[in-house]
Amino acid sequence: MSDYFPLYEQLNALGAEQWALQLPAQLDAALSSSVHGELAAWQQLIEQLPHAIPSRLDINRDVLRIGDSQDLTATEQQALYTTLQGLHPWRKGPFDVFGIAIDTEWHSDWKWQRLEKHIAPLEHRVVLDVGCGNGYHCWRMRGAGAKLVVGIDPTLLSVLQFQLIKKLHSAAPVYVLPLGIEDIPYGMKLFDTVFSMGVFYHRRSPIDHLLELRDCLQPGGELVLETLIIDGKRGEVFVPEGRYAKMRNVWFIPSVDTLIAWMQRCGFKNCRVVDINQTSIEEQRSTDWMRFHSLKDFLDPVDPNLTCEGLPAPKRAVFIANS
Repeated sequence: MSDYFPLYEQLNALGAEQWALQLPAQLDAALSSSVHGELAAWQQLIEQLPHAIPSRLDINRDVLRIGDSQDLTATEQQALYTTLQGLHPWRKGPFDVFGIAIDTEWHSDWKWQRLEKHIAPLEHRVVLDVGCGNGYHCWRMRGAGAKLVVGIDPTLLSVLQFQLIKKLHSAAPVYVLPLGIEDIPYGMKLFDTVFSMGVFYHRRSPIDHLLELRDCLQPGGELVLETLIIDGKRGEVFVPEGRYAKMRNVWFIPSVDTLIAWMQRCGFKNCRVVDINQTSIEEQRSTDWMRFHSLKDFLDPVDPNLTCEGLPAPKRAVFIANS
């Protein structure tokens, strides 16, 4: 399926021999045919991709572009469209693949625009993206000059979407692994920059997650953390009694000052918030590539500043800190 041998070599070269030894068994277990009933069908879709050399590759633009429509025959393009739709729903993007526009649920490019001017330059950096989905932001990190990008996400459909995009793109030092942060060996301190975006509020223990993120960073490395927040003072945190915006697995939503205090308590330095933004129904919405309910269906139909449960609508902040 996907060729991980170059990653093993790069990990060895970076002094992460322990993970390079463990990783093949981790990947075999995560990609076992018994893990997900649709995995074999998804893999077959990727195996049947048309063989085409893209005439252009652009991973440093808002719409990640691979090839042009003239690179394929009309029949091949229709077959590719069917394959791409076979991996529905597409959550993160957008992409343009051989002239096929994948209009994903999230305008992930908007999030990148909000943070890219605030982060340390990624040139020659080794980068980790926790909860990366299908790897849209991983490609943006590589486009910004990262030497190696490793994304981790346990959602197999997202991993298979990345593998499809990478197969069409060709070889690159960008990988999305079907793993969680708990699968990264403790004490490795491998990465120059670690991103955790849209993950924090899904973790049952926010302090443990901050410590896991810090453990992945080299001394002096940079954490980029994007999460839901509430308006409030230091010490204030919202713990939903039930669902939040129809999501079951939302555990802790802190105020900005509370999260900064948590980060400092976990040993992070230079903690600051660089962006606060209320998610709009233009940024997260249903499309032909994500045909399920989306943000509009999760908000109060009369007052978009409230969720359907009557709680404050999702507001997100980007935090930056150093280990």
